[in-house]
Amino acid sequence: MKTPSFRLDGRRALVTGGSRGIGQAAVFALAEAGAHVVVAARNASEVNEVCARVRSMGGHASAWIVDVTDSAAVTRGMLEHGPFQILVNNAGMNRPTLLTEMQDSDFDAVLNLNVKAAFYVAREVVRGLLEAGLPGSLINISSQMGHVGGFKRTVYCATKHAIEGLTKALAWEVGAAGIRVNTICPTFIETDMTRGMLQDTAFMDSVISKIALGRVGQPQDLMGAVVFLASDASAMVTGSSLMVDGGWTAI
Repeated sequence: MKTPSFRLDGRRALVTGGSRGIGQAAVFALAEAGAHVVVAARNASEVNEVCARVRSMGGHASAWIVDVTDSAAVTRGMLEHGPFQILVNNAGMNRPTLLTEMQDSDFDAVLNLNVKAAFYVAREVVRGLLEAGLPGSLINISSQMGHVGGFKRTVYCATKHAIEGLTKALAWEVGAAGIRVNTICPTFIETDMTRGMLQDTAFMDSVISKIALGRVGQPQDLMGAVVFLASDASAMVTGSSLMVDGGWTAI
């Protein structure tokens, strides 16, 4: 027997929300493993900077400037940039608020990016793979909050539970075509999006008390998980949730 390879040479990967945080970490991880990575996000300067950094390290990356909440734009772009054998469906957001104080506009914004956009992207990636007759790996960035509840996270939890359900159902739809679908479920990761809330000492203490490893995560803590699920090393893994939560959901 021989250990399946973690290498991704010759494969084309798409990372949404790839210009910052978890998405940027996924871009570098996939590129280091040999994939050609298409970095998708709205901010052209940030996307181009990430692509330039990948290329400066000897990797392969190209830019796709897109608003993934625009279904038509996603469809058009896939025709230009795809097909993709690897997807990291990462674009997402949160607006922590009590349910009774949440405005419709907040609900719509979180739902549109966390669920609808993930659906639009996954649909087009799957269409491209089926048309090309290629196997593939779809990785949806979920959250520990896709498995538990959280204070001021009613809508966020709802969207991440939705991603978990989408992932399980889609794994059955496309498994026979050699396409795998899984989630990665991080705990609190220190990024631009979370840094402000983590600077609140009381909040940080509360978070740390729920993490067995005694620290919040860093974007690089997810890089190995991304490569594992993207590669042949996880060839029999589909419809699963890979917890990268420091033990949060273990109790």
